[in-house]
Amino acid sequence: MNLLSSIDPLFMLSGFFVGLLVGQTGVGGGSLMTPILVLVFGIHPATAVGTDLLYASATKSVGTLVHGMNHTIDWRIVGRLAAGSVPATVITLLVISHFNIGGPGSVRIISVLLGVMLLLTSVSLIFRSQFLSLMGPLLDRITQHQATRLTVLTGVGLGVAVTLSSVGAGALGVTALILLYPRTPMAVIVGSDIAHAVPLTLVAGIGHWWLGSVDWPLLTSLLSGSIPGVILGSYLSAHVPDRVLRPILAAVLCFVGGRLVL
Repeated sequence: MNLLSSIDPLFMLSGFFVGLLVGQTGVGGGSLMTPILVLVFGIHPATAVGTDLLYASATKSVGTLVHGMNHTIDWRIVGRLAAGSVPATVITLLVISHFNIGGPGSVRIISVLLGVMLLLTSVSLIFRSQFLSLMGPLLDRITQHQATRLTVLTGVGLGVAVTLSSVGAGALGVTALILLYPRTPMAVIVGSDIAHAVPLTLVAGIGHWWLGSVDWPLLTSLLSGSIPGVILGSYLSAHVPDRVLRPILAAVLCFVGGRLVL
């Protein structure tokens, strides 16, 4: 009851805005919510990352349900990614537990790391087609066994990046899966990436809760807006072209990432 009475309309509106983008593009949970919390609301970066991870887990659970009903999830791909990301997440949490992530010295480190991840996400959105054209012929020759191992390694990289910055599970994960599974339909790629983000962000979020970097009233406010936002965004995704949304999202991420790094 206390959590419900502490819902903040501004945080609720922010959650709705980001949920709308997640529903439309599969990208934006960590890429936008964390920097909004840090730059706009002045939330400590460690608290922003920890709270956003549980926010992303709940928001993308809704997306997973929709994709599951539409049979656009390849659970073998999800399992391979999770085989790498979940252990990597646990190890990363154990490592950072030896540092004072709530202290003033961690603010700059987390902010720069977050900014770098946002810039990488922006680049992957802008130059995805060119990168795929360049790497496609080379990756066409990899065997199924090699693709499986590379998928697990991709999960390891995503586990570390997402645990430290809450960014990477969306655009970077989708780009990697397109390269590794070029014959898989795009809807299945996106659905599998969203489904994998649920256990990844849940484990990382629980770890940050254990470290004391989750703000529960803030999380409640964000989710009260994001759940209807992601449902509406999923509906609108069929009516708003990806070629319109992707450049806008990339430009925003590039600007925010530059602000955090500089």
